[in-house]
Amino acid sequence: MESIVREVEWSRMKAHEIKARQAENALVIVPVGSFEQHGPHLPVQVDTLLAGEVARRAAVKIAATQSVLVTPTVWCGLAEHHMSFGGTLTLDFETFQALLRCICHSLIRQGFRKILLLNGHGGNISALNVISDNLSREFETSIATTTYWLPARDAFTRVLDRQTSIGHACEAETSMLLALNPELVDMKAANSVKAPERGLYDEGGFHFWRATSYWSASGVVGAPAAANAEKGETLLEAAASAIANRITSDNMWQEALGSVER
Repeated sequence: MESIVREVEWSRMKAHEIKARQAENALVIVPVGSFEQHGPHLPVQVDTLLAGEVARRAAVKIAATQSVLVTPTVWCGLAEHHMSFGGTLTLDFETFQALLRCICHSLIRQGFRKILLLNGHGGNISALNVISDNLSREFETSIATTTYWLPARDAFTRVLDRQTSIGHACEAETSMLLALNPELVDMKAANSVKAPERGLYDEGGFHFWRATSYWSASGVVGAPAAANAEKGETLLEAAASAIANRITSDNMWQEALGSVER
C-alpha cells in the first residue's frame, strides 16, 4: 500500500487548509527564481523552474514529520547582467526587496513564523542575504535564505564530470532540465555551443560587477554537452535532500527565532 504524501503546494490548497497549517507552526518555503537567457539550448525559465522543483521535493521529504508549505515561485529576480542577450526580465533591488517584503509580510500576518527564501539564481544571492537580514529584523521572526546548490556543493561535485558546481546553462542546469522537461532542451545546440568552462565570480576572492557577456559570447558558462537526464535527477535529489536535512537538523529554527527576538 502506497503511503499518502501530505499536500505541500500552497496553490493547490483551500484557504481553511492553509490556515490549519499555521496552527501547526508550518515552515513556508518561498522559491525565488529568475527569467533570463540560458544560451541557445535552454529556455529562459530555467532558474524559476528549478527553484520551484527543488523546493517541492525538499518539502515532500519532510512533510511526514514537519508541517511545511511551498508558495508559488517568485519568477523575476535580479538579472541585469544578462540583459544584453535578450529574453531577460529583471527587477531593481528596491522592487525585488519590496516584492519579497510584501510576500513575507502576508505570511507573517497570517501567523507563519518560519520562512525560507529558497533561491535558484546566482544573481539573487547577495541581495537575498541583505533582504533576509532586513526582514528578519523588521518583523522579528526567522526569514532564512539559501541557494539550492550551496548545501549540496559536495554532492554536485561528485556527480558532475566537467564542472565542480553550477555554472550557467551548464552541465548541471542542462542535466536537470533533461530530467524535468526534456522537450525544452535543444541538445543539438548544447553539443555545438562554444563556452568557457570557468567564469562567473571567478575573481580570486574579489567582487566586480560583470555582464555575462564578459565571460561568454554565447551566454553559457560550463559544459552543457556533458549533460544527461540521469545526472539531472541525481542533482535534483541531492539538492532537495541537502535542504531537507538542514531544515530538520539540530534546532535551526528555534535558534534563529531566539536570535531575532533578543
